[in-house]
Amino acid sequence: MRARTWAVPLAATVLAVTAAVPACADSGPAVAFTMKDPRITESSGLAASHLHRGVYWTHNDSGDGPYVYAIDSRTGATVARITLRGVHARDCEAISIGPDGDIYLGDIGDNLNGAWPEVYLYRFPEPKTLRDQTVDATTYTVRYSDGPRNAESLMVEPKTGRVYIASKNEDGGHLYEGPAKLSASGINVFRPIADVPWVTDGAFSPDGTRLVFRGYFMSSEYRWNGDRLGAEIGNPDVPVQQQGESVTFTPDGRALMTGSEGTDSQVYRVPLSGSELPDSVRASADPSGSGAPASGGAAAGSGGHRHTFFGLAFLTVAALLVVGTRRLRRRGR
Repeated sequence: MRARTWAVPLAATVLAVTAAVPACADSGPAVAFTMKDPRITESSGLAASHLHRGVYWTHNDSGDGPYVYAIDSRTGATVARITLRGVHARDCEAISIGPDGDIYLGDIGDNLNGAWPEVYLYRFPEPKTLRDQTVDATTYTVRYSDGPRNAESLMVEPKTGRVYIASKNEDGGHLYEGPAKLSASGINVFRPIADVPWVTDGAFSPDGTRLVFRGYFMSSEYRWNGDRLGAEIGNPDVPVQQQGESVTFTPDGRALMTGSEGTDSQVYRVPLSGSELPDSVRASADPSGSGAPASGGAAAGSGGHRHTFFGLAFLTVAALLVVGTRRLRRRGR
């Protein structure tokens, strides 16, 4: 009984610390919607629709069929499930939409750590009507120039339409660039062009001036210079989730949307500010062209400070849980 009595204040402390995190950041991450479809249990990618306002596309990880789901962010309900005809999905990990409006689904995961010499991309036009339907998709075969590897991040450049993949290795990863034009009949060789962190997803900003990556506990945002990775800009406040696997920009470029695997998974809206904002957003907020942050926004680099605060809060909670577990074990002996 003494152990149980002691556990109550520990739980209360953990909840208090967790609750205090968003309270200390007025414009920090907040739940945008919850996916209500019981079929979606391992949401591994997000992409904002180009045709349907408020709709986000997602898909399951391995174990599901060749399906892509359209989610209404106002209700969290699935408004369409698209089946890819003739596709045998193996380990779909990412989704992105190109400048021509085509959806790209990345069957690029490899839980066997490089056992599959080839992975696949599936491409189909975004449906103009949201309803359950079966569509034809173009399949592209992908090989990496330096051998097989696991990956969970697929990004289509919003201006050129070029496809990029970020690998997920124990010692970090690489950003791979695909051919200028993918071939449906041959092998598409992707070549490394930059080192990146250990990441579970990535996304270009709508105007193509930013590239963001996320992991389970962190994010990194870079300037994108048309065909190469530029300087790291900051670390937007991606919240700690059950298994954070997805990220995309909102259509206006002012925020990120981040998701997680699990049933009834929540998608967070993460506001951007200062230099985190894409160039087109900053320019529209500053007609003078001086480069000043958007009205009411934080100064450049503030995202890193907010990220540090959330990280410290998480570590505090984790430390409390570890200490509490040890005390419970001692008292239970």
